[in-house]
Amino acid sequence: MKKELPTPAFTMQFKVRDYEVDCEGIVNNANYLHYMEHTRHEFCASAGLSFARMRELQMSPVVRKVKIEYIRSLGLGEEFTSCLDLRRDGARFVFRQWILNSRGKLIVDALVTVVNVIAGRPSRGEEFAEAFAAYL
Repeated sequence: MKKELPTPAFTMQFKVRDYEVDCEGIVNNANYLHYMEHTRHEFCASAGLSFARMRELQMSPVVRKVKIEYIRSLGLGEEFTSCLDLRRDGARFVFRQWILNSRGKLIVDALVTVVNVIAGRPSRGEEFAEAFAAYL
């Protein structure tokens, strides 16, 4: 059964590098988390809230939960697209993230829940809501 995917709010292109694969020539499962994290960082920057700016504001986006389904593997040199969409759930921001290979086949599908901590204290998320208003 084919999964329904939303229209992404943000996408990034990648290519699998040699050090990201295991001895069988496929991407190690932890690297998919790196791809998705980098995509979130670039998304934040494109929304005007770079991680450098967050540090200036004493903001710390913290991953609270990751639910990930590995569907297929990527291999050495393969090009792929990392996609994300997001929604707000109270103080939490839930990123739906997925990775497609160059043929458009779903590789990974994940939900990543992020909360914001400001100067060491949990935030209600208004800072993210303001920065991400165009995508919510």
